[in-house]
Amino acid sequence: MLVSSRQNQKKTKKTTKTMDGTFLPEANGKDASPSGQSEGSKWQKPRLSRKSLMKCCLVKWIIASTSKQGPDCCDSDLELSMVRHQPEGLDQLQAQTQFTRKELQSLYRGFKNECPSGLVDEETFKTIYSQFFPQGDATTYAHFLFNAFDMDRSGSIRFEDFVLGLSVLLRGSVTEKLRWAFNLYDINKDGYITKEEMLAIMTSIYDMMGRYTLPSVKDDSPFDHVEKFFQKMDRNRDGVVTIDEFIETCQKDENIMASMQLFENVI
Repeated sequence: MLVSSRQNQKKTKKTTKTMDGTFLPEANGKDASPSGQSEGSKWQKPRLSRKSLMKCCLVKWIIASTSKQGPDCCDSDLELSMVRHQPEGLDQLQAQTQFTRKELQSLYRGFKNECPSGLVDEETFKTIYSQFFPQGDATTYAHFLFNAFDMDRSGSIRFEDFVLGLSVLLRGSVTEKLRWAFNLYDINKDGYITKEEMLAIMTSIYDMMGRYTLPSVKDDSPFDHVEKFFQKMDRNRDGVVTIDEFIETCQKDENIMASMQLFENVI
């Protein structure tokens, strides 16, 4: 539903991320980063700061849940006596991720508050993104994102998988981020990205927020972006993109690397 009143516009501005068309490549020629660097400039790994951490919708959801509990509620050893899934120890998760012990404690407190069973399901993801992007339809994107986290196709995400994915997206190396992005685009997980798969992901992002960007984007913009991407990535013209083609092309093309920061806006 389009926002029609000044009051609703203010409300939307407070509850959603900045929607200026910059989260997708070539939408308006500018990068979405706070530094204001141009899209063609070199992509940089985000700094390990609380500010960058709090850009993430999933982290905001967790931290908001934590604040409801009060500052005195803490399980430093990441243990629950009555849950369906028992998480790994805090020391092990700290070694496997780029999060500090304190950050992991905060993430876990919120996670267990929202998901007492120790597992998060797809409906929860849909609820999260519908709250952060109320002016669009986040259902399909939330479905794709959930599947990217749900590596074993169990229909639920453990806390370990949750924080491992967040660690890569927020603080991973360039190659790690690109591998995660490839996994998102590879919807059927056969090791290749087809034009149809990439179009499905792009369209889901536009459905969630792209149609309400300023300046406005055209309905055929997702298709145009996919066509440009495939011309660069599908080097042997076999109709699919392998992970090697994906990573090599992205690392050599500064415009594509800049566009990869879309994950900071819609994760």
